Amino acid sequence: MARVPLAALDRMLNRTPNRTRRTRTTAPPALELAARPRPWLHALGLTAVVLVGAWLGLLIVGNVRAPVGPMNTTMALRPSLTGGTKINISPLGALSLDSHVAPVRLDVNVDQLDPLRSQALVDHPERLSGLQDEVARDVEHGTLDLALRSCVAVVSGAAALGLAVYRRPRRALAAGALALTLLAASGATAYATWNPKSVLEPKFSGLLSSAPSVVGNARSIVTGFDVYQKELARLVTNVTKLYDVTSTLPAYRPDPSTIRVLHVSDIHLNPASWKIIASLVKQYKVNVIVDSGDTMDHGTAAENGFLDPIRDLGAPYVWVRGNHDSGSTQRYLERMMNVHVLDDGRAETVGGLRFAGIGDPQFTPDRSVVPGGNASEELAGDRLASALRDQRTAGTPVDVAIAHEPSAARETDGEVPLVLCGHLHHAGTRMLKYGTRLRMEGSTGGSGLRAVERRYPAPIQTSILYFDRDSRRLQAWDAIELGGLGLTTAEVSRHLADENRPEALPSPTSSTPLPGPPSHGSP
Repeated sequence: MARVPLAALDRMLNRTPNRTRRTRTTAPPALELAARPRPWLHALGLTAVVLVGAWLGLLIVGNVRAPVGPMNTTMALRPSLTGGTKINISPLGALSLDSHVAPVRLDVNVDQLDPLRSQALVDHPERLSGLQDEVARDVEHGTLDLALRSCVAVVSGAAALGLAVYRRPRRALAAGALALTLLAASGATAYATWNPKSVLEPKFSGLLSSAPSVVGNARSIVTGFDVYQKELARLVTNVTKLYDVTSTLPAYRPDPSTIRVLHVSDIHLNPASWKIIASLVKQYKVNVIVDSGDTMDHGTAAENGFLDPIRDLGAPYVWVRGNHDSGSTQRYLERMMNVHVLDDGRAETVGGLRFAGIGDPQFTPDRSVVPGGNASEELAGDRLASALRDQRTAGTPVDVAIAHEPSAARETDGEVPLVLCGHLHHAGTRMLKYGTRLRMEGSTGGSGLRAVERRYPAPIQTSILYFDRDSRRLQAWDAIELGGLGLTTAEVSRHLADENRPEALPSPTSSTPLPGPPSHGSP
């Protein structure tokens, strides 16, 4: 057996570990190239992080509350493929303008009318002439604030998300810088494509889609709105003037136990009506509000939010459906606390009086004339009269009946002391053949959006009815009227029921004859 020298054996043992160490520490070139990520994936991922982070930043902190004239608005930038400007006017709908082409859209939400600034316009009417310049300045300041806040929002959002994803400050700073660059590029594109004439060609949606047909072209819109704007300011003063004339009313003095009913009708989606109603409830200590229908204009579900102020009016609300109110409107009110919806002759005792009512059998928000419409109204009146007879037979006679159409209300003659209605936008009172007093209310909304449709639009009308608590009979009523467009009148006229008129004095006011149904269609 051959011997291996010790020196050679030592060299063999020492070489093996070195070879093993080289194998473990040296990676093949092919594997090293496969582990290296591709640059375009890095860029795509960074872009996605920037876009999502910028969007979240705008959504969370990118809103600016800015006063524009007498209105409080909220402005915001939102991602968009087409750009433009969208003005949301709740609950009426939205107005869209093709103001620019860029990947961002300007959203403006009209939140509310500021009472202090509105009162300042009333106290200083001369400021109305400079309102347009004031609005322009307010919009300029608002958009400047929005631009600065948006820069902060997109940079912060992109950087924060970049830090959360990559966990490297350098990558987070790169994300913020890229977001700022994209926003600046969007702003430059919007500036380059800015179209100031877009305001003359707006696109309406929601309930505002009927606005062009109501008020005409852009020129008449500007003219009509200028008049309407002044009149809305005067309404604030008119409500105050309304109470100054009460000291000159005729002889009847309601005692504290008198039941006071506020009769409103045909509000037609006019938000100013709620302020007036709330003021009257407080001033006259109203026990019950009766609405004889057409609270809405088109009866769509989008309008339902308009009804929410009813909760805060301070008195129970008795309501019947008009021909502009839909089943959706009725169901929305039925779910509301303190609202009593009457239909199909249903009777309820509210505020010490027993009411029964029926909804309008027709739904004609487009004011169309339906063949057989009058017959359906009379049939509805017959059903209400039958329900009144059933109530009297059961020992629970009804004090006040309610219908929307006068033609339906007339069918209750002889079955109830008083019937209330609306529909024609004219106030009037008549003693029917068999002893029932018919009281028709005008439009408490001044005909709503139709206020600028006619040369002499309907005034805002409502009335306070006074009932004796023991007999539950009508004793007197105050007819309240605020002048329409171009007028600054506020009148309250006291009317006495026949049994309460002093024998020695002439009647303070004569009953107004009820006008016939309009020939052009239903209001």
